[in-house]
Amino acid sequence: MSDPVAQPVVKEIPPKAADLSAWYTAVCLKAELTSYSPVRGCVVLRPYGYGLWENLQKHLDAAFKETGHENAYFPLLIPESLLLKEAEHVEGFAPEVAWVTHGGQEELTERLAIRPTSEVIIGVMYAQWVESYRDLPILINQWANVLRWEKATRPFLRTMEFLWQEGHTAHATADEAREETLKMLEVYREFAESVAAVPVYAGIKSASERFPGAVETFSIEALMPDGKALQSATSHDLGQNFAKAYEITFVDADQQIKHAYTTSWGMSWRMLGAMIMTHGDDRGLRIPPKMAPIEAVFVPIVRKGDERAVEACRDAAKTLRAAGFRVKVDDRDQQPGWKYAEWDVRGVPLRIEIGPRDVDAGTAVLVRRDKAKGDPDQKTSVPLDQLAQHVRELLDAIQKSLYEEARAFLQSHTVRVAERDAFLRACRERAGMVDIPWCGTGECEARVKAETSATTRNTRPLEPGDATCVACGEPATMRAYFAQSY
Repeated sequence: MSDPVAQPVVKEIPPKAADLSAWYTAVCLKAELTSYSPVRGCVVLRPYGYGLWENLQKHLDAAFKETGHENAYFPLLIPESLLLKEAEHVEGFAPEVAWVTHGGQEELTERLAIRPTSEVIIGVMYAQWVESYRDLPILINQWANVLRWEKATRPFLRTMEFLWQEGHTAHATADEAREETLKMLEVYREFAESVAAVPVYAGIKSASERFPGAVETFSIEALMPDGKALQSATSHDLGQNFAKAYEITFVDADQQIKHAYTTSWGMSWRMLGAMIMTHGDDRGLRIPPKMAPIEAVFVPIVRKGDERAVEACRDAAKTLRAAGFRVKVDDRDQQPGWKYAEWDVRGVPLRIEIGPRDVDAGTAVLVRRDKAKGDPDQKTSVPLDQLAQHVRELLDAIQKSLYEEARAFLQSHTVRVAERDAFLRACRERAGMVDIPWCGTGECEARVKAETSATTRNTRPLEPGDATCVACGEPATMRAYFAQSY
């Protein structure tokens, strides 16, 4: 019987610089992060890929709980009548909504939307739970899947079904809601840079890029090696829009009935795509240690009739596990060179080699994945009885090195221009984040998009000397990063 979902065979990973898209797809498949499923636009997340997601969850979930949030879960299906209550929200998501029309053989009297996001169902529940100002704030997050009917898809970056977290909060005042929105934006920035080692620009989205129904949307934006920006997380101040649509009211301390102020904020597995593209090289993935499912892999060098290296690796791995490291011993019946290439593709931060001579000397060779072959800092020999200390130092160094390399790329590809022609050319050529004083109007942004395919990624306050918009010549009201995007 033929396989109904034939998986592409990836024998070699193509050069990254020549074709980032081909490289990216090949790496996701070759490193066994994902496989294609029978449903168009939906991928299977394989164990190694899910390990990345688990580490994202672990770090973010801890940050959410430290800031006072609790996890809950809300239904996947949303009645159409509820979705229609917030007209702007529906208009924004209408083209992407998938509908359930039948239950078994029975046609439903009301269509059910498969959630593209959960403001609606959560708003309905908050309206039931909130009566008094004493019930506020509500600080809830959920880890869930959502579905958006996308036409063009790519693993992690844009799929119809994807994993994410979405936080939803309700507050008594506008100031509290804005404080929450900015606090969560900072949580995302800290995670992106300190854990995923992906440098980002944080700022306010333009009106045309704002989340449907929001008063203000904030984002973190990363820059990929092809000069395209990648929106990596968003935090939305929803004002009272959703509270009014779903009647989230409370009796305040002054005995007046008021509408709550709400927020929502989310990061999806798109962040994994950003990390893959940012750090990978022609050999495959390079995973920051804090995100790595396997921080270090042991490769025993076995000589005929001498199995001591295997036992030495197992003993050392046991010691490292006891010290809290995520490690694996690759004792498969394959040549060491084959294993080296295998773990290079998977981007394991550190390889630990132990052969007969190392056993005799009581040492191990540590090989850094972030360094190129031949780099004098790539390999180092350390005493086995000091292994945990050296592994920790090297993992910290790798985490820092990957971030600094990515940060240098972002800075060198952030372009400031003062003339319109140079601005449009930089946008067309994907020069990077093109930073200009901007007027802030939708008409100007639409003209730039029509001429270059670039849009604003996010904005920030003007700097001294900023007078006119580089794109149109009108008075500038803010600075903006423009770029083509995923």
